[in-house]
Amino acid sequence: MKTRIKRYITVILGTLLVAIAFNIFLSPFNLASNGVSGVAIIVNRLTGINEGVFVLAVNVFLLGISYNLLGKKKTKHSLIGSLLLPIFISLTAPISDFIILKDLDMLIVAILGGIISGLGYGLIYKHDYTTGGTDILNQLMEKYYKVPMNKAILYIDGMVVLLGGIVFGINSMLYSMIVLYLISELSNRTMLKINQNQILLVDSKKIEQIKEYITNEYHYDSSILNSVGGYTKERKKILFCAVSKKDYYPIKEGILLIDPKAFLTIVTAYEEHNGNVSLKQELKKLTLVIVKC
Repeated sequence: MKTRIKRYITVILGTLLVAIAFNIFLSPFNLASNGVSGVAIIVNRLTGINEGVFVLAVNVFLLGISYNLLGKKKTKHSLIGSLLLPIFISLTAPISDFIILKDLDMLIVAILGGIISGLGYGLIYKHDYTTGGTDILNQLMEKYYKVPMNKAILYIDGMVVLLGGIVFGINSMLYSMIVLYLISELSNRTMLKINQNQILLVDSKKIEQIKEYITNEYHYDSSILNSVGGYTKERKKILFCAVSKKDYYPIKEGILLIDPKAFLTIVTAYEEHNGNVSLKQELKKLTLVIVKC
């Protein structure tokens, strides 16, 4: 219960940081850097529609699509952020009247906006939640069009930045790209405090259940490696899987729910290459000796 409350508080805090950054740094300077909130800035300037109202309307629409196409579980993790973000955007909107940064250099504005937004998104993603909006579109592209999540994010947010460039000019687009880059970097670092993907090694008596869980829930491929206990000399199977920073924490929690006694080893992946199936075949021949201390 305490863990769940802590998780909700973290998600609420993260969403509040995103909204504050939006109203202080992004919206006043026309930095349409990512997501539905970026589109809201563009729509507001062209039509006058309130940004919070626009984000709420689009998020509710996409939540309906998510429920029908992605299922109840995925939608549940987008529900809180989808509703809280537009509410916080509206509640914190007056803050821009008190914190005026018109004389501040645009580069500093972009850096500060990216850092604060990135920290906020990192707190949200760390617990497998999202702010809805284009995060839902990213999941749909991954599930139905088999587009890797990182590329889906690049395509959709890239379109938002490009559209902002058309409306606000090339300078705004370049600064928006800086914001987008910082959001990506800071959200990753907030989740794991490192900048690389993770190699997950799992020693468990329920290895097949864990393999199915990772494959079915997160669509990651994995390999089963032969291993020998360094102390017991017992032969066993080890699951080998490369996972993204965003998915590491929820996958770890899911594994421990399946087998609380599972032995997990996390290795930082500085570079990954999966050229063909032969790589998987070679990995299956690999023997690991794991010493449990």
